[in-house]
Formats: sequence, structure tokens, C-alpha cells
Amino acid sequence: MLTPALSSTKVDGMTEATDLAAAAASREPRVGLRAVLALRRLLETLEVLQVDNARRQGWSWQEIAEALEVSKQAVHKKHAGRWPGRDRRGA
Repeated sequence: MLTPALSSTKVDGMTEATDLAAAAASREPRVGLRAVLALRRLLETLEVLQVDNARRQGWSWQEIAEALEVSKQAVHKKHAGRWPGRDRRGA
């Protein structure tokens, strides 16, 4: 089983990220799958933070979509709800 530090969705430094990556490669399925879950949560958190950052800096949905290599519609559908009244720009 993962330690509490490994089950966190926060990365306090490169050591924790490295530990998660190593755990994801574990031959023990429970350890590997829990690490994959933690990495998935971390990834979602980072995407939200960076999309919000880009929108605050005036990026269009198209620019964000290109950076994430997804369609404008996909990124808009996923993230526009957090930008009430502001999601029409570049939509």
C-alpha cells in the first residue's frame, strides 16, 4: 500500500513526483494502480491550474486547445464552466 505521501495529489517537490513515477511502475498491482490514481489526480489539478492561468493571461480557447493537443470544443466543454461570463471570448 502507498504511504500517505504517495497518495497525495500534491507534489511537494521532484522527490515525490519521482516516487509516484517509480510506484506506478511497481510489479505490485495495488501499489502501481494507486500511484496511477494519484498521478491522474495530479494531472487534472495541474491542467485546471494552467488553463486558468492561460485564461487569466488572455489566451483563447483555441490557443489552449492547441497547447494541449485537443479540440477547442473539448477544452471549452471541460473548463468553461469555471469561467462564468468570461467563456464567450474565443469560444
